[in-house]
Amino acid sequence: MKIAGCLSLAVITSVLVGCWNMHGPGALQSVSINGRPFGGTPTVDIPHSAYAMGAYLKAQIAADNGQRAEALKNYESAVKYDPHNAGLRVQLANLYIRAGRLKDALPQARAAEALDPGYVGARLLVAGISSALGDDATARREYEKVIELNPKSQEAYLFLGATYAKQGDYGRAEQIFHRLIALDRTSFLGYYYAGRVMVAAKNYSAAEGYYQKALALNPQSQLVLLDLAVLRELQDRPKDAIDIYQKILQTDAHNETVRKRLAELYGGDNKFREAIAQLQRQEQLETNPADTRTKIGLLYFERGDFERAATEFNLVLGAQPANYRVRYYLGTVYTELDENDEAIDQFRQIPETDDHYVESRLQMAYLYDKRSEYDNALANLKDALRRKPGDTEIMGFMVGVYQEKKDYTNAIALAQKMVQLQPRDDKFHFTLGALYDENHQKDLSAAEMRKAIELNPSNAPALNYLGYSYAEAGKHLDEAERLIRRALDIEPEDGFYIDSLGWVYYQRGQYQKAVDQLERAVNLTSSDPTITEHLGDAYVKIGKFRDARQEYQDALRKAQEPDQIHRLKHKLAELGTGEEHARH
Repeated sequence: MKIAGCLSLAVITSVLVGCWNMHGPGALQSVSINGRPFGGTPTVDIPHSAYAMGAYLKAQIAADNGQRAEALKNYESAVKYDPHNAGLRVQLANLYIRAGRLKDALPQARAAEALDPGYVGARLLVAGISSALGDDATARREYEKVIELNPKSQEAYLFLGATYAKQGDYGRAEQIFHRLIALDRTSFLGYYYAGRVMVAAKNYSAAEGYYQKALALNPQSQLVLLDLAVLRELQDRPKDAIDIYQKILQTDAHNETVRKRLAELYGGDNKFREAIAQLQRQEQLETNPADTRTKIGLLYFERGDFERAATEFNLVLGAQPANYRVRYYLGTVYTELDENDEAIDQFRQIPETDDHYVESRLQMAYLYDKRSEYDNALANLKDALRRKPGDTEIMGFMVGVYQEKKDYTNAIALAQKMVQLQPRDDKFHFTLGALYDENHQKDLSAAEMRKAIELNPSNAPALNYLGYSYAEAGKHLDEAERLIRRALDIEPEDGFYIDSLGWVYYQRGQYQKAVDQLERAVNLTSSDPTITEHLGDAYVKIGKFRDARQEYQDALRKAQEPDQIHRLKHKLAELGTGEEHARH
């Protein structure tokens, strides 16, 4: 099993999915202020001097290649040679933030602001850095100025309101969110954060009203449903809270936060009272700039703006270095940016006591596996499995790494354990059967495939695998055809299954029928060298040597396995002799 960084974070960001129409009213749109984009990567005026231009181009190339230290060094040089370029200074400030150097970023953002007082992006950076460094007064002034320059800046309203809420000025915070809602009656986050502020102010009836308006915009939003469930707990309505948590689990069955809350609620009245006290101590629904910035970072992540997401998360960590949830998010963003060393560094900092520890180890395993560092990948997977013993998803991932490492002994042993844990799961029997086949244990492979089919007669991969195995061995060809046709009844356009049927015909000596099927298979799966080689073999049998040569050459270009490369070269050499005989 493989996991991609985006998939894992997608589970976490599911609380945001659909909650904010990114192309409609209230979205974080890219609004141009004085020619500079707001909500995206800032533009940079072309540097005037040749030295500045050279350094700028080097910085761009280094950034594109993920060489952040080199990019930072060259941006510093570009600013030195062209100190009046506000865009360059903002880029440099962003790189300082990415490096965790907020105190170095602030002077650059301030200088950009001084060079161009209407540069909204620079002011937002000054505000964000100031907030992260604890200077809320400056942050408030900057957000107010941004709103003055761009009255539709949703970010500025959200951060400004959160700053007031952080200081306990809930009335002023609610007013700010009201200003946002007045500008846009469909502002989901305006209603959502107004609700959070009212919870913090213990005005639960007002919170209820805001949350319901947010839900009217998106009834399935986990963002609101989670908070509403906690509100029900605070209102001493545990049964209503349970109903909401159960609703969330219908679409997000693995939500650990929800499962923990349910465990507390099901634990009885005394446990419930303790849970309420814990909620209040943790200020779970408190609104603050870091929380707001985290959610906006997730929204940037969701729309694929990973650079902006990285900036937001780094600003959060500047204020809260022990916020391991955000550190996990940042690691996943770096994975998406293909900055794998930086991603691993973030994941490695997550302690075993944190809820994201297991996921962080899985992410590191994925990154190490991608680099073919199998031992490092396995070490992280074993660590994750130690925390979650018997987890077949983790075990399946480990099986895949062992398989890539060609360590079939451990791969088979682990797959056998998966079958023992869940003997009725046909997919695990299929996995074990495929491993037996790769380890040249054909009889054991066939037995597992038959078991998978017995458990699930619609398991098309198992039907095809067993049928092709018979065809490859040249035996039980009638049964092979029946099995493969059953697979094709389920997935009629699968090129691999069509190749299997063509190979049955080939083994029977029905070469024209084989060609008809194999040509279809190649059209459907043109990148597979084995299917291409099969078509070449069939062309040889019907005397189409030129076409066979073309297919063998195509297969050789695609082939990666040494055995197949050697075999194809031999067939091409033999084909030359065969063509000479055919001409004479």
